[in-house]
Amino acid sequence: MGASLLRLHFHDCFVNGCDGSVLLDDTTKFTGEKTAVPNLNSLRGFDVVDKIKSEVDRVCKRSVVSCADVLAVAARDSVSIVSILLIIIALGRRDSRTASKNAATNGLPPPFFSFNQLLANFRSHGLGLTDLVALSGAHTIGLARCTTFRSRIYNDTNIQTDLASSLRRNCPQSGGDNNLQPLDGTPAGFDTQYFGSLVRNKGLLHSDQELFGRGNSASDGLVRLYSGNPAKFAADFAASMVRMGNMRPLTGSNGEIRTNCRKIN
Repeated sequence: MGASLLRLHFHDCFVNGCDGSVLLDDTTKFTGEKTAVPNLNSLRGFDVVDKIKSEVDRVCKRSVVSCADVLAVAARDSVSIVSILLIIIALGRRDSRTASKNAATNGLPPPFFSFNQLLANFRSHGLGLTDLVALSGAHTIGLARCTTFRSRIYNDTNIQTDLASSLRRNCPQSGGDNNLQPLDGTPAGFDTQYFGSLVRNKGLLHSDQELFGRGNSASDGLVRLYSGNPAKFAADFAASMVRMGNMRPLTGSNGEIRTNCRKIN
């Protein structure tokens, strides 16, 4: 579940800040983020978050830890479990009392974005080029559905030929939308193979490969640097995780600490 919990935190923070809004079910007052195109039939781990929240509340004997903080800590620990990376994150986030399907649809970068679109999206959230490349390195773990990379393997020209042929066997032009493929060659290990794949035109997603070979020397340089320097990638990834986790948190009297992560109190 590590990659899924890490992704949940990302998809939470990129929609109106790190406020646990991605966890909310639909109500009569709003349509939540779970059915937005970037999330529908894609995000998972909600039941795991429920179990974590329940256990934390049991130990604390009351609800004192927000669902937003549970997401942040679960993402941090997911990285630590599959690597030696320890990320020191701030706590104290509170939970949103609402969610927005439209904000999720428009705020999350899709897998078909160009480099310029990706960078503009990250900058709109107060992040920069290093954050874009480093956080994309989260694709060193986990799997992707056929529907997210189908267009790349049939239409892109900057993909290694043998890789495209191999992927087409598992991802036909129609059907098989939920067939899975590792995001890199070591989907259970937090390493730099993801960046090495980009250098060889073997990125799985169109948006992955956009980080290398599209004429942006700064992005190309970071990809090459990370591919050969695991320590630098780890340091930059940790710093970017902290910056992402600090995006527009609700604190003080804003928001609430939900007793049930799926609904407001």
